[in-house]
Amino acid sequence: MDITTFSALAEPNRVRIVELLLDGPLTVGDIAERLGLRQPQASKHLRVLLEAGLVEVQAVANRRNYMLRLEPFQELDAWLETYRGVWDERLDVLENYLQKLRSKEINPN
Repeated sequence: MDITTFSALAEPNRVRIVELLLDGPLTVGDIAERLGLRQPQASKHLRVLLEAGLVEVQAVANRRNYMLRLEPFQELDAWLETYRGVWDERLDVLENYLQKLRSKEINPN
């Protein structure tokens, strides 16, 4: 997993842009309007996402449409999958412990 992905997604406005692009391609103007940003701010965030390989841009007539690239998010999901088993196991242990505590509160003997 590339650290650039995490750096790019560390900024809340960039995460919001990714969430907007889940519904399909948008222009920088559309993104700026929906997020309440000035267009230069939106362009700066899109440049970071583009350089990180999270989005791609397609020119259509005189418009530039930004869209998500699936591959980096699939890589992120695969990386997280290695930790899900550990988290699930630890949460199961915690749940069992809490159930034992509750049963002791109900039946103090």
